[in-house]
Amino acid sequence: MKRLSFVCVMVLLMLLIGCQKSFVNTVPVNKSGVDVIVEDGSQFPEFLVGTWKDDEHGWEFVFEPDGTISSAVIALGKFKITPGEITIVPMRMDGKSIFEPGKWLVSYDPSQRELMVQIVLKNLYVEFGNGIVEGKSTDVFVGKISEDGWTWQVDWTSFPNYTAHTAKHPNFDLSEDPNYGASYSIIFRKITE
Repeated sequence: MKRLSFVCVMVLLMLLIGCQKSFVNTVPVNKSGVDVIVEDGSQFPEFLVGTWKDDEHGWEFVFEPDGTISSAVIALGKFKITPGEITIVPMRMDGKSIFEPGKWLVSYDPSQRELMVQIVLKNLYVEFGNGIVEGKSTDVFVGKISEDGWTWQVDWTSFPNYTAHTAKHPNFDLSEDPNYGASYSIIFRKITE
């Protein structure tokens, strides 16, 4: 509970302190940032193409016609990340945040209408006020797409491996169990085609 409270306070601080989104910079690191698997070997379904958003936590994925994700907004700070590119975000108070994605995965099983997305952040570094959060994370989203193709009911498991550094807590561990993570039930809705 103490860890959850600390994370909530940090996210609130990041939102209040904010970033200067107009100055976001990206640096390409590789072209093949997303692997796509369709279980029966068919094409990625057209009805999944577009933007899917979770309003509760702020996650957002933009699926392209080939099934790749061209960008994602992550829950931590609501930052927009592009696969295969290091994202550098200038923050207020002369801070910065750096996000380096690892390999992302999209897998779809047409027979079950089940979509799985895995978002890996190989390195993250977030400055907020006089504090820093650094580490890495893996987030896995698995669930069925509704029959009408507009809702994705998801089991989200998060595996953060973060350390916060503040004056009061110089090495505060924000990690979850590396085997079980933290699980949530969330709903994504398709907001654009």
